Formats: sequence, structure tokens, C-alpha cells
Amino acid sequence: MKAGLVVALVMRGLCAGSAIACIQAAAADVLVLAPNAAKESIAEAVAIFEKSSGHTVIVSWTGTEAITKRITEGETVDIVVNAAQNIDRLTTDGKLSPGSRTDFAKSLIGIAVAPSVPRPDVSTIEGLKSTLLAAKSIVISSGTSGRYLSDLFDRLEVGEQIKVKVKQPPSGVQIGELLASGEAELGFQQVSELIHVSGIQFLGPLPAELQRYTIYSGAAHSQAPQPEAARAFLKVLRQPEVAAAVKKSGMEPL
Repeated sequence: MKAGLVVALVMRGLCAGSAIACIQAAAADVLVLAPNAAKESIAEAVAIFEKSSGHTVIVSWTGTEAITKRITEGETVDIVVNAAQNIDRLTTDGKLSPGSRTDFAKSLIGIAVAPSVPRPDVSTIEGLKSTLLAAKSIVISSGTSGRYLSDLFDRLEVGEQIKVKVKQPPSGVQIGELLASGEAELGFQQVSELIHVSGIQFLGPLPAELQRYTIYSGAAHSQAPQPEAARAFLKVLRQPEVAAAVKKSGMEPL
């Protein structure tokens, strides 16, 4: 009997006797790079995937722009979660696998103030403009929402007036933490990154007329060490349990 056949028969016997042992033998570390804005949703997907696959998922959390930079500079992981436009750009650049983009959530931009600030009314365009002009310090993210807000402030014709008090911390820094510590009075970031922060006043989303959705997507790296596991993980992002976590986090499931 050939050696390869003997090994196959032995492995078949082991698997028949201990399915758990065989799953563990095939288990691997699956690397995920994901944004803080989608932390609750991805954490739920990780729990489901690990239980069903036997793999261990290792997630690196940061901001959307930091993710884009790391992948552009050559970092290799199995799954990249990012704003959809960044996923598309990285796919065009050959960094992500074409056709693997999986949309799972969309988020609104939210507004919050430090605990010491009298609660302003930002439900209207005029109320928002007044709040921007009155604030002593403003922080916006360095990601997708931050780029949009920089243009929005100019469209609202307050950009020049507030320019000196608008700060953009490095990608991955949580705006809510800056507000809670008193380092800034007024802040903007994805709703999912603000509503669960203690010690701040969450005011709600931008007025509807000014709002901009961000779509969050996952995709497989074009050089994924575990390509089959990456594809299986992406399917989990659309499961009902993950959709429930998306909704709970303050985003809308897709």
C-alpha cells in the first residue's frame, strides 16, 4: 500500500474518532484589519466565525485612513474592513481581491459635545452653524467623515471663521475620548463611535439635509494567507446575528 494512501486512511480514522481533533488540526490564525466604527459588528462576526470554523481571528483595530495606509504600504492580512470607497480604491490598486467586497452596514455622522458645554440645538442647519461659530474648539476625524465635514463647513460659509479651532487627530483616535477629557468642546464622528462613550453629550446625527452615509464593507486581501477562511468570514458579515449587532451599534444593516 502506498505511503500517501496509508496516511489518508489514518487521518480518516482519526477524524471519525475525533472530529474536534481534526478541526483543531486544520485551525489557523485569520488576520483582520478593521475600523473602530465597526467594532461591535465585527466582534459579533468574529464570535460566530470562530465557533463555526475552529479558526482563531486576530483583529487589529484602527481608523479607516490608517487601514488604507497600512494596506497600501504592503501589509498583508486575510480580511480588510473599511469604508466602501477605500475598499474600491485598494481593489483597483491590486491590494484586495476583485469581487470580494461585502457591504454590511451604513453609518450616519454624529455630533457630540463635552460634558461641561451647555447642550446646543443642532437639529437645524442654522442651529449647527451657530454651534460651530460658538464652540471654542472642534474636533473631526481624519477619516471619511472628516473629509466630508471639511467641505461641508465651507459650504455652510463658516469654514474660514472656524478654521483655526478645527483639529483632526491621527486616524484611529476616538473623538468621544477627546470630548470626555475636555480637550475639545464640539466633535463629529460616526454615530457608532459616539453613542456608547460615557462622559459626553451625544446630540444626534447631522441634520438630514447635510447628512452623508458611510458604507462599511469587508474584502479579502489579494495575498490572503488564508483565502478560504477569508471568503467564509465575509459571508458571516451578512448573517442576521451580525445585522442585529450592526443595529445595536448605531448603524443600519445592509
